[in-house]
Amino acid sequence: MEKKIKIGLIGLGTVGSGVYKVLQNFDNIEIVKIAVHNKKKKRNIEGLDESIITDNAYEVVNDPEVQIVAELIGGTEPAFDLIKTAIKNGKHIVTANKELLAKHGEELFNYAQDNNKVILYEAAIAGGIPLIMPVKTILAGNKINKIKAILNGTTNYILTKMDVQGASYNEVLAEAQDLGYAETNPTGDVEGFDAAYKITTLATIAFGKRIKFENVYREGITKIRPEDMKAANEMGYKIKLIASAELDNEGKADVRVHPMLVPKYKTLAHIDYVTNAVTLSGNPVGEITLSGPGAGEFPTASSVVGDILAIVSELGKTDYILPMMRCNHNENAQMIDISQTQNKYYISICANNKTGVIGKIGTACGEHNISLASIVQKEVKDNCADITVITEICKEKDMLEVIETLKNDENILNVNSMIRVQV
Repeated sequence: MEKKIKIGLIGLGTVGSGVYKVLQNFDNIEIVKIAVHNKKKKRNIEGLDESIITDNAYEVVNDPEVQIVAELIGGTEPAFDLIKTAIKNGKHIVTANKELLAKHGEELFNYAQDNNKVILYEAAIAGGIPLIMPVKTILAGNKINKIKAILNGTTNYILTKMDVQGASYNEVLAEAQDLGYAETNPTGDVEGFDAAYKITTLATIAFGKRIKFENVYREGITKIRPEDMKAANEMGYKIKLIASAELDNEGKADVRVHPMLVPKYKTLAHIDYVTNAVTLSGNPVGEITLSGPGAGEFPTASSVVGDILAIVSELGKTDYILPMMRCNHNENAQMIDISQTQNKYYISICANNKTGVIGKIGTACGEHNISLASIVQKEVKDNCADITVITEICKEKDMLEVIETLKNDENILNVNSMIRVQV
């Protein structure tokens, strides 16, 4: 009879429960220890063996029976120390922890390599979308130089509902919280932290250079207005929170998360509600988009279980398993500061309804070497002329100087919005 591979789970929340349920379908795998925060909590899991549950996660990582540890609790502590302890004790790791990888991935991967163990993390980037394995295997022959992605279902749901309903951010956020799509404290999602963690690791893998999380520019969706949604639609765009990474001709990396006006002819413009999608551009493959559920019990469990099975299939066959999936980055990417990036911009301005105001806007842009693709005054309400500007490609530093110039002009009542436009 085939010897069963022993698994330890840390976390039995939404993802952990899904992993437990799916693993029951495999006769060659046995879950022998599960760590939870609260042993008394009632769990909707049929046939759960209470005897293997502990509220001390170190019992999992120190259990000599356990061969693979699946860490599904998130955050940096105690996850960081638990994973290091598990590796020290000879265990391979599967994790869905995007924050941990973004902040401490380099140390953990190096430690795993020193101990001849692997860390797999398919679920940490895009939930149920197969991404890391394809990049490291099927797409390994490509030079990937650009990533544009929607990596957070909560923000995509909010922006989609704002677009469809014409509602405000605060109205839709409250609805999303009621439905369970947004946390009571939604900061990690709506301020772009979640997507920034994910693009940090994805760009590191795709570019073959380490991206430092602290150098990733981040901007959330809290300032997006219904008026911006309407204007974008009229001009042929949708507003999405885009996680972006790009290598320039000198190999420098521009990695960031912020709202963008995405042209409607682009695939990402039509990724709605809680769906995630990743567009990769490279040579020779060209441009491909992978799309699917970015979170949830079974989509995320699908990726976690896939990683577990990849390790299981190798155990006992070689002393150095899954070489293609290991981290082999030795170089830190040289990062481009957001102020030095080149972008197109959408600007919404409220100005006095006076002769020459539009000319002043054009002059301010011209003095900073910024050409305008369009400038439109739509309507006047309460002596506020609604002016929408789309620039040609220009440097961020110059655009910010123009914004300051406009804010100091007595005829400009308010600069409502500045949103970058995907080229």
